[in-house]
Amino acid sequence: MVNEIESQCDREAMLHETSKKSLTNAQKRWRRAYFSIIGTTPTSSSSSYDAHNINPEATNHDDHSEGCLSIDKHMLADLVKTKDLGLLRKFNGVEGLAKALQTNLDDGINGEDTKRRIILFDSNSYKQASPKGFLYFLVEGFKDITKLFQLLVAAISLGFSIKEDGAKEGWYDHGGSIFVSVLVIALSAVSNFIQKRQLQYHLSEIDVVREGRRQKISIFEVVVGDVVVLAIGDRIPADGLFIDGHDHSLLVDESSMMMTTGTSDRFVEIDAIRNPFLIAGSKVADGYARMLVISVWMNTARGKMMSSKTGDSDEQTPLQSRLNKLTTIIGKIACVVAFLDLLAISIRCLAGNTDDENGNRTDTIDIPFVTRAVLAIAEGLSLALTFTLAYSTKGVTGDVPVVVRNLFACETMGSTTVICTHKTGTLTMNLMKVTKFWVGLDDIEDVSSVDAKVLQLYHQGVGLNTTGSIYKSSVPGTESEYCGSPTEKALLSWADTSLGMDIEKEKRSCTVLQVKTFNSEKKRSRVLIRKKEDNTIHVHRKGAAEMVLAMCSNYYQKSGLIKPLNHEERTRIKNIIEGMAASSLRCIAFAHKQISEMEPKHNKDGKTPNEQGLTLLGVVGIKNPCRPGVKEAIETCRIAGVDVKMITSDNIFTAKAIATECGILEVGPHINGEEEVIEGKEFRNYTEEERMNRVDSIRVMARSSPSDKLLLVQCLKKKGHVVAVTGHRANDERALKEADVGISMGIQGTEVAKESSDIVILDDNFASIVKLLSWGRCVFDNIQKLIQFLLPPNLAAFVINFISDACGRGVPLTTVQMLWVNLVMVTFGALALAIQKPTKDLMLQKPPVLGITNVMWRNLLAQSLFQIVILLIIWFTGRSFFNVNESLNGMIIFNTFILCQLFNLFNSRKLEKMNVFEGVHKNMPFLGIVGLVMVLQVMIMVVFLNIVVADTQKLNMEQWGICIAFAALSLPIGWFVKLIPVPEAPFLSYI
Repeated sequence: MVNEIESQCDREAMLHETSKKSLTNAQKRWRRAYFSIIGTTPTSSSSSYDAHNINPEATNHDDHSEGCLSIDKHMLADLVKTKDLGLLRKFNGVEGLAKALQTNLDDGINGEDTKRRIILFDSNSYKQASPKGFLYFLVEGFKDITKLFQLLVAAISLGFSIKEDGAKEGWYDHGGSIFVSVLVIALSAVSNFIQKRQLQYHLSEIDVVREGRRQKISIFEVVVGDVVVLAIGDRIPADGLFIDGHDHSLLVDESSMMMTTGTSDRFVEIDAIRNPFLIAGSKVADGYARMLVISVWMNTARGKMMSSKTGDSDEQTPLQSRLNKLTTIIGKIACVVAFLDLLAISIRCLAGNTDDENGNRTDTIDIPFVTRAVLAIAEGLSLALTFTLAYSTKGVTGDVPVVVRNLFACETMGSTTVICTHKTGTLTMNLMKVTKFWVGLDDIEDVSSVDAKVLQLYHQGVGLNTTGSIYKSSVPGTESEYCGSPTEKALLSWADTSLGMDIEKEKRSCTVLQVKTFNSEKKRSRVLIRKKEDNTIHVHRKGAAEMVLAMCSNYYQKSGLIKPLNHEERTRIKNIIEGMAASSLRCIAFAHKQISEMEPKHNKDGKTPNEQGLTLLGVVGIKNPCRPGVKEAIETCRIAGVDVKMITSDNIFTAKAIATECGILEVGPHINGEEEVIEGKEFRNYTEEERMNRVDSIRVMARSSPSDKLLLVQCLKKKGHVVAVTGHRANDERALKEADVGISMGIQGTEVAKESSDIVILDDNFASIVKLLSWGRCVFDNIQKLIQFLLPPNLAAFVINFISDACGRGVPLTTVQMLWVNLVMVTFGALALAIQKPTKDLMLQKPPVLGITNVMWRNLLAQSLFQIVILLIIWFTGRSFFNVNESLNGMIIFNTFILCQLFNLFNSRKLEKMNVFEGVHKNMPFLGIVGLVMVLQVMIMVVFLNIVVADTQKLNMEQWGICIAFAALSLPIGWFVKLIPVPEAPFLSYI
């Protein structure tokens, strides 16, 4: 008996109307009978809840008192976690539980009731574990072997100094070494701490039904009792129960929740009888349904899992990875040199041989200086890189409406060579409107000329074969609201306003038996209905015009007559479709067929019989105008050396028209369709060699599937391109992950697409992607400027001190002076260059190359060599030439060294341009930083700390003039070396 009732219940469920409606009265009766009977049957699973915990009285009351919401939230959470059908039966199924939660399954909850539900059942948000603090990164810094060795060398150096000069003098000379070493570790900790704090969040949205109206809300606003509308690509926002859906089931991907569900199956079928449990965090793989929310975030397994994550990631950007390799090598060299130097001095000290033949000490070399000078490069680069990325990320989010989900994305975007973009909403405005209407071979201008029977079929084909909905307010004069995809909204609006469709009347007059939603592979949808007035069964098809046309054997005339579709008329309709497509219209065809109730569901080959022999109702053309400024944005990409490829599911004629309108294809008959425009099917059928030969020339791919998009991205990457891909559908997930930079859409993008991407464009505008490209190049440009600025002073100081010490003259630049150079010049200089904003020049160049370019090597080596030569000349000849003592001569060297860096700061503004002062008068922050450094140099180092710390003396005006004159030579030298051509191939490639 039970099996018979289950069978009958399933049969009735197949005849159930699913779009936005609750179960029919007949099905409700069957389900109550089903639950009543099997509720008395022993089950294998036992419930740990008593009747008073479940509060069955709440399920039988019709009042809306607060007592009806006294269900234990933990019990509701366990209901989904354990998938306990027995407990669900005690509530009389989903309908009984909805009643207990005071939810109307048709109209949802009252929007004003959300606060009370949050108090009773919590909000749909989770508490994230506290991120790692500064102390954690400070401790990690002391675990670095290189830094510990540096600190050890500094301590030994201090010991030698105190032994030789006493505690007071020794501390002044070398105490700063330990301070520098600790400060370097602290700065590194600050750098890592700031970087880990660069977290961005994006509030995803979901459709819910409240007060009978379908609306979008943030997933964090979902409450227990909400009726949520789920479509392909949606991330399930909370735990819930299946209410109804197309084909009475939903295919859900639970792979992200396998650890909590305990199942090994990735895809799970959800239905109202066998498995109605929907788990938060899972994603909809196929289908369309409604769910009842019964447990929100922190009470779900997904919420507990997310709250245990710290959000920290050890992922490094590509540029960071390269710079870290460089600085690691430099650090090891510094440690080896410092160790050998320390060993030599130790041997001399132990042997008592500390004086030369003139009685001068030979162990006065600043032992940690070699390490300090070289490691300063590493720490300076790391700190400067953090400044640049932090500022650029903030600049991007302030200038472009984006959410940066991965820090490396802005950096990688700068070197992008190809952008593969979809069309709808990104190149176009996504404001679709029906502008053409054909019935058979007639272009309809006046709808009144169309037979009422044909219009009635259109009402059914549009109103019932849809995942959208219409909300009509009871307030007079209020316009109707249309929900669904842009195409669905355009069709619903057209049928509602132009054809006089009453969607509620159509739903009442028919019973929806089966729905096949739009599929990106088949590019069409289907609805099977039973008309209540005569009990006849009809099938309606809607989809890509040429595909639906191929399924038709007849067509309707506007008079309502049906005529056979012969070859000549089929060709004429094809020409009509191509003509509309050439006018950049998306063509949607409608077809109809009345079928027998006894007709089998499938043929022997597995195909549905009603796939063929349809009668064509007609074709509509939907206009989706291009976004303003998109043509200019694509032209900017072309000038910048970035190829833009459009990938669309539209037919080849529509794709060509829109690509030409957007500027992806050039206007004129010279467009090479064989080379530049291709269909996805043709591309996938190529051999590997043919694809690799064609991939660069392709600009438009029409009638493409998600697998075609992925294949194109893979081929481009094999060719050496840096590829950025845009996407908004759930099936774009693989292409977004495969690309170097995945870009999803914030408005029309599904949750799956957003989670698979690196960047979310909040306004869905292609022009924003071009701005992002400009900021990415700005990141590269600023980092290259920083490297060009930071390397010369440290390389010069290392070589100068090494040569001077080798000649027995000691070191002209002490640790304290280098501390000033690296703290002030690195910090302020990096800040001055890091805050450079994107310029038009960046988009007039080819995509930048990752790493130190030949141009950079040329510029920084020239400046390093100049500083080495000029400072060694002053060191060896300055005392006699200027007639000063050694202390004052050292001050002249130090002052000249600082001023060289200030002038080189101007040189670093432009890597290749001769005029380094271009636009500097508009960059007040840069000028302010230069002025501040100059003031600090004069007021602190010369006046306040001249003898106490730096062992310096005051310079007169003449000596200041000499220092400025020597340092200013950096500018003409920087100008001259830019005349020297360099090869494009990296220098290291010749080794």
